[in-house]
Amino acid sequence: MLNLNRLALLQEFHRRGSLVAVAEALSLAPSTVSQQLKVLEREVGALLVERVGRGLRLTREGEMLAERAARILSELERAE
Repeated sequence: MLNLNRLALLQEFHRRGSLVAVAEALSLAPSTVSQQLKVLEREVGALLVERVGRGLRLTREGEMLAERAARILSELERAE
């Protein structure tokens, strides 16, 4: 089963566009965000982010999973 916290990080990356922005928003270190995204990649068995210059961007698979994560997290919020 996928970890909801890691899905939330992916969704935040999709929204904010950078590891630093996600880290600042969630009071985490950028390295922690990066590490958790790598764990999520291993869990799903697909590359979710790719390096572009000095930053990262979502792959197509990453975008698809981030969009699903947004729906999942929204549904979970409604259930709570």
